[in-house]
Amino acid sequence: MERIHQGELVAESPQEFAQRLRLPFSNNLLLGRALTHRSYINEHPEALEDNERLEFLGDAVLDFLVGAWLYNHYPEKAEGELTRLRSALVRTEQLAYFANRIELGNAIRLGRGEAEGGGRNREAILCGTFEALVGALYLDAGMQAVSEFIEPMMEPVADQILSTRKHQDPKSILQEWVQAQGFGPPDYKTISSDGPDHEKTFVVEVLIDEKPIGSGSGRSKQYAAKEAARYALELLGVS
Repeated sequence: MERIHQGELVAESPQEFAQRLRLPFSNNLLLGRALTHRSYINEHPEALEDNERLEFLGDAVLDFLVGAWLYNHYPEKAEGELTRLRSALVRTEQLAYFANRIELGNAIRLGRGEAEGGGRNREAILCGTFEALVGALYLDAGMQAVSEFIEPMMEPVADQILSTRKHQDPKSILQEWVQAQGFGPPDYKTISSDGPDHEKTFVVEVLIDEKPIGSGSGRSKQYAAKEAARYALELLGVS
């Protein structure tokens, strides 16, 4: 049930969130910090700390845990493919997808302005909070608890990534196709960038033979270029 929490509309308290997902938290202050975005601190100076340090820790924990899981789960895969698979599983958009699956947005403590601006659905915030949650769970309950939380979400996604080749570099695939058609290399141009410095979104367009083929967006120019290449491949029917 929705309620006002210190001027902010939230759907779940940290305790309700943990109970719903059966997360074994004993430190409710740590869990609350994991769910606290910097915008909340900006509007509520009495709050002690946002989740950015936990986000840093959770990012490292996920890299290790996902790497170990892939190593054991796909013994036939070479190092390069395992690296690409791990990158696909921990990228911003994928972690935001996991966050949406567990309805994490309902429990994030945001400033009113960020909440009213759609922050609960913003991929960067969902990804960062998911990483912070992982970091907090690791500190409170250990790596086994994190494994039990994240591994059931990973397996179907990893199999889907493999079947659709999403772990492969779309820029490399597009370049190979373009060269086979007798064209020069694709040209990538940044056409816009929006948002504050710490959460910019870039839009990049890919051109083949000076003709725009597709565009993509992301938190970095590199990621946006990959998304542009991926979209171009879909439009060109290249599998």
